[in-house]
Amino acid sequence: MQVSVDLFIPCFVDQIAPDIGFSMIKILEKVGCSVHYNPNQTCCGQPAFNAGFFSEAEEVASKFVADFRQALEREHHYIVAPSASCVGMVRNQYERLLAGSLQKEYLFALENKIFELCEFLVDVLEIDRVPGAYYKAKAVYHDSCSALRECMIYDAPRKLLANVEGLELYSLEYAQECCGFGGTFSAKFPAIAAGMAMQKVEDALKQGADVIISSDFSCLLHLDGYIQKHQKNIQTRHIADILASGW
Repeated sequence: MQVSVDLFIPCFVDQIAPDIGFSMIKILEKVGCSVHYNPNQTCCGQPAFNAGFFSEAEEVASKFVADFRQALEREHHYIVAPSASCVGMVRNQYERLLAGSLQKEYLFALENKIFELCEFLVDVLEIDRVPGAYYKAKAVYHDSCSALRECMIYDAPRKLLANVEGLELYSLEYAQECCGFGGTFSAKFPAIAAGMAMQKVEDALKQGADVIISSDFSCLLHLDGYIQKHQKNIQTRHIADILASGW
């Protein structure tokens, strides 16, 4: 059975860390998927939605559905993103945004066809290992709030990382606490957000980690800001880059 995947690349990944998208392609093709990318895609609408601009968010959501209609109308065709934040937005908020729209007929398909990368590999493809993945480091895994609370993703990334050759994975003491990013939260309350980032980074250092891994680049960007400002001896890496390393 040929599984087809349409990539959804979040705005901040596209603009700041496009290599994450290329790592996704490498991984998905490695495990036998046919990968497609629609260059007309833009945003999931989350920034506008979180800021209270609901009519603008509805317009972006309608465009999202139009851009990915092919995946929604075909069997064994999925939408996969390297961000639980965007996936959570589509799954949990589009029903509200598109309830009165011509696109509402696609809501059920959307909720069942869009996946964060790790949950797609583990829960849909039933894969817990990316062949050849190698990354020599001591690491901790950071659960983004969106992954943990909106998408209920916990086991999938850990299963994949447990099978990365050379990687020693340790647990954070405060694993389920927010890193402080929270989208507009870090812009509105920078002092509180910085304090939360400090707690997360110091927790990772306490565990002896060389790297903090996450499936949400926005969290890593926030944590890396604290790391760079205070010159902490630790790195941040997206899980797609880890799984695509060594082969």
